[in-house]
Amino acid sequence: MAATRAPRRRPGAVPVATLAGLVVVLALAALAFGRATPGGLSDQGPAQAVTPPPVTRALWPQLPTSPPPATPATGVAQEPPQPVPDLTVPGRDITAVDVRTVLAKDPKVSLEERQALGSCAGCEVRAPEFRDLTGDGQPELITVVTTPGPVVLHVYTLVEDRLLPVLRVQVQPMFNAATIGTDLWLFEPTSAYVRTSSHYQWDGTRLALKDRLDEGVGVLPPTGTDTGRPAATAAEPVPPPARPTPSAPKKTAPDAVVPAPRPARPSSEPTAPVVLPEAKR
Repeated sequence: MAATRAPRRRPGAVPVATLAGLVVVLALAALAFGRATPGGLSDQGPAQAVTPPPVTRALWPQLPTSPPPATPATGVAQEPPQPVPDLTVPGRDITAVDVRTVLAKDPKVSLEERQALGSCAGCEVRAPEFRDLTGDGQPELITVVTTPGPVVLHVYTLVEDRLLPVLRVQVQPMFNAATIGTDLWLFEPTSAYVRTSSHYQWDGTRLALKDRLDEGVGVLPPTGTDTGRPAATAAEPVPPPARPTPSAPKKTAPDAVVPAPRPARPSSEPTAPVVLPEAKR
């Protein structure tokens, strides 16, 4: 029996087993390099460009700049507050004093406010509130006197057994107030769209105005060329156009030649034939 010849391999051919092994090795290498090891480095792609922060660029640098707003006065030239005369606080308990008695003895209270201490239309003396505004752990007395004219806020502090007026400020009738820590804030509607916030802080002698801020509230004011125009109303009926009045016949001059009327042109459309009734036999 003749021996079986081995299959003849083409030049450059790769065995199938070798190809399969190569594919497995490449797959394992891809998994090894594509998976990031814990705590190792991984390629996250190209880094994003860093955008520098915007800077101020004047439109017309040759023009002078507006001056900064003036800081509010802190009462440097004011005299230190003096105790309310002829008044002592028994037991050094500021919450036990009568607020009307304090206002009646305070020489800084105006004549209109003194009238509010009695009975007048539109007058009111608010019940006092007690908050620590000096940071010493003891409360201060805060009250408001409403008159038909001004509305005034008063703040008193206790020094031993005497009361010192540390703030007297006129406010808008619809104002509101709040305390943040030991700071006093007053909120006043100075217009239909603006509210003014005043910040008062203890300076060791009195409650001084720290800063004041105007901020918009609610809807914005109307802008544009239609501001102040009345609202649109229902459209009024448009009257019918006037009928033209018949003009009088024109008079011709005696020697004028009046053209004769032109005969009517025959119609180009065919007319239907006239059918006569048939005579009876």
